[in-house]
Amino acid sequence: MMVSSLFVTWDGGGNVPPALGIAAELHRRGHAVRLLGHPRQRQAVEAAGLRFEPYRHARAWSPVTRTTSPRWAVKYLNLFTERAVGADVAESLRREPTDVAVVDCMLLAGIKAAQDLDVRQVTLMHTLYHYLRGPWARGPIGLVARAKGIPPTRLWGRSVLSLVATAPDLDEAAALPANARIIGPVWPVGAPAPAPHAPQPRILVSLSSIYYVGQQAVLQSIMEAVAGLAVQAVVTTGHGVRPDQIRPPANVEVHQFLPHASILPTVSLVVGHAGHSTTVQALAYDLPMVLIPMSSLGDQPAVARAVARQGAATVLRRSASAGDIRAAIERMLGEGPHRAAAARLGRQIRSADGATAAADLIERLTVPTPRRP
Repeated sequence: MMVSSLFVTWDGGGNVPPALGIAAELHRRGHAVRLLGHPRQRQAVEAAGLRFEPYRHARAWSPVTRTTSPRWAVKYLNLFTERAVGADVAESLRREPTDVAVVDCMLLAGIKAAQDLDVRQVTLMHTLYHYLRGPWARGPIGLVARAKGIPPTRLWGRSVLSLVATAPDLDEAAALPANARIIGPVWPVGAPAPAPHAPQPRILVSLSSIYYVGQQAVLQSIMEAVAGLAVQAVVTTGHGVRPDQIRPPANVEVHQFLPHASILPTVSLVVGHAGHSTTVQALAYDLPMVLIPMSSLGDQPAVARAVARQGAATVLRRSASAGDIRAAIERMLGEGPHRAAAARLGRQIRSADGATAAADLIERLTVPTPRRP
């Protein structure tokens, strides 16, 4: 039985690979799939072989626009509580018959629009469940959302299914609600399956592909920290910082973009911002980390704490000195229990196939229930 599905997403960082990965798996199985998102996402969606629809009513959005901290916070708050996203979702669902609407957990008006039209609505949770139910839903975003009539936890509770794309050991949720399933991480479309490897004297430095306030200064501190170390470093700056805006030492190569899947098999440590997607990818290669959350308003502090509790990361503040960063890198490059902890998490993560698990669950939603005699 063919399933017609609409995926609703937004132009961010780690939220995109799970949506594309699950949508691509459904498409591979012969189902009709289309993806609704910001216009900038067209190229990535179509490169994955999927049909793209741009938002028509939602306000213009870019995750790489430089701004101040207060405006950055307001920008994201507006995105997640914007009613116009719901109008776009409703129009798309009315235009074309759809069996299942898979909506990003943070696009609250989009979730409500699908539920109001009695479409089977699935929520895609692309980070830690305990973070979403806690700081995200109870903080400023949740407060504004409730005032607008789109309360996060109530909407998620009304979903026919919530897909939590993370590793079980990273999530502290004592008990998931009946409609939630941890499916495991979803890998970027086309990326090779992760595998353990022999450590090499090389590190990856990545502080997100999107813009965060203070990103350039932290990258420069990391450059000063690795200068003179007997290790090679690969830095990816993403959209937020141009490669020519940082001053690398001789043992560092700087790129704006490189697929992390091509670098991770060649390094023995990752210095990152604790974004959920990059963090889980690194752990899938048994890599310990030095984590420097770039924003206190997102999931990065929660992800960093979760990995540190498992023994696989050292966590530093954005204000950490080059000396403190250097000491953490030297410690985590060495042998010790942090490598065993990362390997244990890596085995758990590699044992899961989030895209396959999600596609199986979505297919089951449309199987008719046999009538009792």
